[in-house]
Amino acid sequence: MADADKSLPSRSWTFLTNHAHVLLTVTASPDIRLREIADLVGITERTAMQIVVDLEEAGYITKERQGRRNHYTVSDDQPLRHPLEDHHNVGRLLSALNHRDNP
Repeated sequence: MADADKSLPSRSWTFLTNHAHVLLTVTASPDIRLREIADLVGITERTAMQIVVDLEEAGYITKERQGRRNHYTVSDDQPLRHPLEDHHNVGRLLSALNHRDNP
């Protein structure tokens, strides 16, 4: 995950989508705030919120309210969405990127 202070050139691209970046962020910090997710990923807070909703609706994360904060849990067994990768699960992706122990 890129450091928030390191800006990318305007015509750059990355291998992972913003959805993957949000997933990696909540995996690393399950109690993180939406504002912090947005800052780390380099997106607006509104976009971060919509991505969290997408991930939650698809079953990739669950969100539990704990006091004034949310706590996120990642479902490691969910398959990746693209047909080229759907034989792999999220846990393998997180493991490959060193955000989880091998499932």
